[in-house]
Amino acid sequence: MRVTFLGTSGAVPTTERNPSAVFVNREGDKLLFDCAEGTQRQMMRFGTGFAVDHLFVTHTHGDHILGIPGLLQTWDFNEREEPIAIHAPAGTRGTIEDLVSVTGDTPSFPVRINQISAGDTVLDGDGYEVRAIRTDHRCASVGYAIVEDDRKGRFDREKAEEELGIPPGPKYSKLHRGEAIEHDGRTIQPGEVVGPDRPGRTMVYTGDTRPTDAVVDASEDADLLVHDATFADDWADRARQTAHSTGREAAAVAQEAGAKRLALTHISTRYGGNSDPILDDAREAFDGEVFVPDDGKRIEVPFPDEE
Repeated sequence: MRVTFLGTSGAVPTTERNPSAVFVNREGDKLLFDCAEGTQRQMMRFGTGFAVDHLFVTHTHGDHILGIPGLLQTWDFNEREEPIAIHAPAGTRGTIEDLVSVTGDTPSFPVRINQISAGDTVLDGDGYEVRAIRTDHRCASVGYAIVEDDRKGRFDREKAEEELGIPPGPKYSKLHRGEAIEHDGRTIQPGEVVGPDRPGRTMVYTGDTRPTDAVVDASEDADLLVHDATFADDWADRARQTAHSTGREAAAVAQEAGAKRLALTHISTRYGGNSDPILDDAREAFDGEVFVPDDGKRIEVPFPDEE
């Protein structure tokens, strides 16, 4: 799972940061979360390419959606034929439809608008789901969690070959699939050579939000939490007034959830090129790895059992 931060600024772009967009390549599935103005240029700049299978909108404030018309037009110019699914909070269909048709042209490929609510399974993918999470902003909003299925346990080849005398071959595959086999006059059960199921990965992207219990629950043991951290503590009142979070509040969510890594995004322009006040606050409240990604930062999300 590769995550590229295409836009990490708050409502207004800066020379260093574009507004919100995060691109996830999950085993070849291309998922785009939010699409601010200029996102397609960021895609070129940071090498993700334009291929997107699903677009997930957290809410319809301009700094999260104004890149959609341009990206649709580029796909049209590139003779895209595959449909694109745009997932957005319930009640926002009209806004998304206006964005799709704002140039007066109809895209040459199907555009499917899927209205979703917190708790919905938005996408049932191959080996993973994308689920909608309740968030708390000033309008209809959701966050998203990518949750992978459990993986098969590790196959103990040494035991199979040396202790049980099973030669490498089709019987290994059957055992790993959970099927019992017959060997040397006895039945070998999968549990004799296959360890317990191993967890997949979980990534959570909040969009703009106050801290919520729903995000804590969705982020339990998450491998990566990408959370709104618009302000440092000295602007906590402003965070409450505008329904955003501070770095410390985001870190408290991550700490309570037991998340492994925390990325702080939607950084207010008042911090210019120095986001240290937000990061310093967060480090006081979270024991795990925490960082403020620059635009273009690309990270790999490892499986929980990897180093």
